[in-house]
Amino acid sequence: MFDKLAEIEKKYEELTLKIGDPDIIADNQLWRNLVKEHSELESIVQKYREYKDAKQAVEEARQMLGEKPDEDFKELLKEEIEEGGKRLESVSEELKMLLLPKDPNDEKNVIMEIRGGAGGDEANIFSGDLFRMYSKYAEKMGYSVDIMSVNPGDMGGFKEIIYMLRGRGAYSRMKYESGVHRVQRVPETESGGRIHTSTVTVAVLPEADEVDVKLDPKDYRFDVFRASGNGGQCVNTTDSAVRLTHYPTGIVISCQDEKSQRQNKEKAMKILMSRLYQLEEEKKRAEIAGQRKSQVGTGMRNEKIRTYNYPQNRVTDHRIGLTIHRLDSVLNGDLNEIIDNLTTAERSERLAAGNIMG
Repeated sequence: MFDKLAEIEKKYEELTLKIGDPDIIADNQLWRNLVKEHSELESIVQKYREYKDAKQAVEEARQMLGEKPDEDFKELLKEEIEEGGKRLESVSEELKMLLLPKDPNDEKNVIMEIRGGAGGDEANIFSGDLFRMYSKYAEKMGYSVDIMSVNPGDMGGFKEIIYMLRGRGAYSRMKYESGVHRVQRVPETESGGRIHTSTVTVAVLPEADEVDVKLDPKDYRFDVFRASGNGGQCVNTTDSAVRLTHYPTGIVISCQDEKSQRQNKEKAMKILMSRLYQLEEEKKRAEIAGQRKSQVGTGMRNEKIRTYNYPQNRVTDHRIGLTIHRLDSVLNGDLNEIIDNLTTAERSERLAAGNIMG
């Protein structure tokens, strides 16, 4: 590991010189690429230098201890060596975390798809609650929310809602939300006060572009139709709604939320590309994982990942056994404790598997 760290530090120093070179600064694209690479290495190099400083301090203390100092100074040196050893161990673990290969999708925007599952109207209503929760979290994180497709529920909430979260690192935070979310509560429509269990499915897709996905025009078709429902004066007077069908996968996407047919086509195409990209990513993960199944992963769509229990004001994430007794706060967008714990657990799994930057 330390040979690798020395190489990274050398690379970082070379980049530091390059990004100050006037000839390179003149080439704007090259300079921006080098600055990005320099920034990505900075936290690793800083932590490595912290490790080297701590190691040097321990070695100096040991050297002075070998020179047979008086008793008071001897005790101070022993304490310094003991504390330095603990610090070295701690920084070493932090370095291992920093050396884990980054998910190439982490900095991307995400497309989120929330659908009511088992439970009929109550599941659709909870879809609306989850959308509100994620919207509140997006607000806290500085992400913008762009609704792409909506199919409202008969009694409120959504049968399906698809939207994009735009913001740096959005996928790195939201990717653990993919899977089945279960709610246990007394529905408003329940006169007997009985607790019902319903489910909602959440899919989190990294935004894909033409570089990530190659689409052959022969593989899909657009159909246009007249939009229905709320959407302003023009919504029912023009064929602005679109339906996109992808033949190889059977994926069908409808978008009608924009007044412009062109805008609806763009949104449908963006959803399709992200779904196709996600399918390819899931295939790769399955091949890499082989016989080993990740405890955390990024959540498959049929995997029950979390339960929201209203009577006990409790949220439980089943992947890591985390229980929080402040459901009201979580539903108001306070998700960082859950996401931070999921991130730590996933990194620990990768460390245990020896998945260190090559």
